[in-house]
Amino acid sequence: MSKGLAGIMKQAQMMQQKMAKLQEEAAKQTAEAAAGGGAVTAVVSGKNQLLSLTIKPEAVDPNDVEMLQDLIVAAVNEALKKVQSQFSEEMGKITGGLNIPGLF
Repeated sequence: MSKGLAGIMKQAQMMQQKMAKLQEEAAKQTAEAAAGGGAVTAVVSGKNQLLSLTIKPEAVDPNDVEMLQDLIVAAVNEALKKVQSQFSEEMGKITGGLNIPGLF
């Protein structure tokens, strides 16, 4: 194996180790988002799991269940977007901005 190829392989291994560490750290991170002026708040993990959902009593209207459903969906989706954005930003630092398919 030439020195150049060995260097590339070593860099790839280092990048792989950094990515594995980042994935571990990302799993521990959370993101929070609210909808309806704070009527519904969602917290998600770096593993894209809903950790908590808070609904203020004034958001509950038995005559308008669809509105509450929409607020829940909006809050959860925004929180998921935030946690993905955090992960993508950190991954970009490791990969130097390269978009490597299948990573994120």
